[in-house]
Amino acid sequence: MTARSRDESHRASTPLELFFDLCFVVAIAQAGQRLVHALAEGHPGTGVLGYFFVFFGVWWAWMNFTWFASAYDCDDVPYRIATLVQIAGVLVYAAGVSRAFDQNDWTVAVIGYLIMRVALTAQWLRAAAGESGPARTAALQYAVGLMLCQAGWVGLLFAPANSKRWLFFLMVVLELLVPVIAERHHQTPWHAHHIVERYGLFTIIVLGETIAASTVAVKSALDEHEALGELLPIAAGGLLIVFAAWWIYFAVPMHQRLHTNRDAIPWGYGHLLVFAAGAAIGAGIEVAVEHAVGKAHISQIAANAAVTVPSALFLMMVWLLHSRHFKRGAAQQLVLPVSALAVLCCTWTGAYAVFYAGLVAAVTVAVGLTLAVRGGGHEAHYATA
Repeated sequence: MTARSRDESHRASTPLELFFDLCFVVAIAQAGQRLVHALAEGHPGTGVLGYFFVFFGVWWAWMNFTWFASAYDCDDVPYRIATLVQIAGVLVYAAGVSRAFDQNDWTVAVIGYLIMRVALTAQWLRAAAGESGPARTAALQYAVGLMLCQAGWVGLLFAPANSKRWLFFLMVVLELLVPVIAERHHQTPWHAHHIVERYGLFTIIVLGETIAASTVAVKSALDEHEALGELLPIAAGGLLIVFAAWWIYFAVPMHQRLHTNRDAIPWGYGHLLVFAAGAAIGAGIEVAVEHAVGKAHISQIAANAAVTVPSALFLMMVWLLHSRHFKRGAAQQLVLPVSALAVLCCTWTGAYAVFYAGLVAAVTVAVGLTLAVRGGGHEAHYATA
């Protein structure tokens, strides 16, 4: 196994990568369901914290595979088998999500992670065997880092129950340090355009999961309550939010900015909040639907916040990671931050909060396109296409 060229033309996601991404839908759906249950029962603190824990595992497993594949995907039989083993690990991890979320029992989830990590470690050792010098050292450091962190996760299972959550944060930090340490003297040859495409595809997955979850929630409520008047504004607002989220995320050619790890690592790590917020929008819409039909015993403001908070977070993180690098002038720079604040303010607008937030999101796209056309920004061609 040898590294691929960073200048390779027409580098695109492979069918195996797309299959790998698809299997993460199961884990994301499980995390979203548990978040809905916690928010609807009036336990936002516990719900958000548990959701972060579970989603970090989903995101980090995907991250590990994606960056390795961008540099070393050789698509031969051993590579395919190792990737399929990782997919099996993802499904085991997904099966353990509910226990981890509800009971703080990470046994099944860690077993799934162990399956993924064994396969990925083998991939890095294989890459090291085909490299020399700094590239070999970096691959070996990745393999060692993976093994040490996995040992830490296994050890976490035997820690006292009241200390597991805090030790989890320690393990998160250690995991995030592995790429930083492994690549401090040698940058693996990831492909910028390929990486941006892979992140875009995962963004589509989380937004698609939001649409699916929202559709199921509205259908179930209609079947049981026929509350069309209460549900239609939520459905319309949620759809506008998701449409706007997609448009805003893909409005700029981010691959033009990713040249070194100094750019790529903060951008890649920051997407934890982009992906988590995108998926949480769907959970929030489910909570809003349950509140509208009387199933969620929480306040109207709490139900509204379940949608507006992740929506605002998504807008802010996309601006911070993506859009601000391509904006010209104060007016363009302020569009997304002001929109995020306006979406948050919709929390206090009563039963139509989700619909109002959707209108804000739609206006954000319209204003952004108008300013881009006038200023000649990167988004201008979307308005004239």
